[in-house]
Amino acid sequence: MSKIRAWAAQEPKQALVPYEYDAGELGPDEVEIQVENCGLCHSDLSILDNDWGISSYPLVPGHEVIGRVVALGEHAKGKGLSMGQRVGLGWTAASCMHCRQCLSGNQHLCPEALPTIVGHYGGFAERVRGQWDWVIPIPEGVDASSAGPLLCGGITVFFPLYIFGIRPTQHVGVVGIGGLGHMALKFASAWGCEVTAFSSSLAKYDEAKSFGAHHVVSSRDPEAVRALANSFDLLIVTANVSLDWPIWIAALAPQGRLHFVGVVPEPVPITVFDLIGAQKSVSGSPAGSPVAIAEMLDFSALHNISPQVEHFKMKDVNKALDRLRAGEARYRIVLDADFA
Repeated sequence: MSKIRAWAAQEPKQALVPYEYDAGELGPDEVEIQVENCGLCHSDLSILDNDWGISSYPLVPGHEVIGRVVALGEHAKGKGLSMGQRVGLGWTAASCMHCRQCLSGNQHLCPEALPTIVGHYGGFAERVRGQWDWVIPIPEGVDASSAGPLLCGGITVFFPLYIFGIRPTQHVGVVGIGGLGHMALKFASAWGCEVTAFSSSLAKYDEAKSFGAHHVVSSRDPEAVRALANSFDLLIVTANVSLDWPIWIAALAPQGRLHFVGVVPEPVPITVFDLIGAQKSVSGSPAGSPVAIAEMLDFSALHNISPQVEHFKMKDVNKALDRLRAGEARYRIVLDADFA
């Protein structure tokens, strides 16, 4: 059966409506997943509204999928996946597997990588498909009902700790305590680091500490940030607003890094001399490779890390979208499939 029921937007900035499409024959490298639940990410909003100019319609969002394997293509068999196995599918649904990036283990940087919700039907559906190597087994010890956001937001904030060799004796700051930031606090704390949370909301201070922050500082108070000059080995910016970037660069320790995972809408002014003098860096990264995602899930199982989530039935997806647009989610939203 190739007919799949889903929720889709027919045009930018429109409500999602019931939609059915013919998925066609399962490709030889594809895995079909029966969706159990799917996280709702701010990137879904950006793609729904065509903020990045890459969307196509009808558009089925959803790229934080948790579900069970229900079909395996010919080439997907014998690759460590089995029928009925619980798996996840994140931002990327496929990559070319022959370019230098793919062959070096950086499949997430493949120039032909296929996002799960761009030119591909996503996980706000009863079933979804992905290339076998991007379909990641969910380990025992991970709470499957809340694990969806780990597959995009989780790997996005875990990845800087993973690729930059952050040591547990180092000081990590997280700028913006929301859907991404609260997971960054949990990961950095479990990593063993001294962790400082920067938030614009006084209401989040106690929660930030419950997520693992040792210190909480107002991101609206430039003098408080200035007082932390030369302190941070890594500052992870999850916020999507512009800040007074020179004072944040000044907050870096020698060889420190200001790293962006939030999509800041305006250019970031940088004075090169401020980097050269103490060998500081400014960088950014997307999600992560399949191996990095698998290791992030193993780390989450080992340290009992789960996102803080709110659940909605998938039929209430438009209410969930409204809550996310209003900035009211605490801290991620998960949609539970209800197509039966």
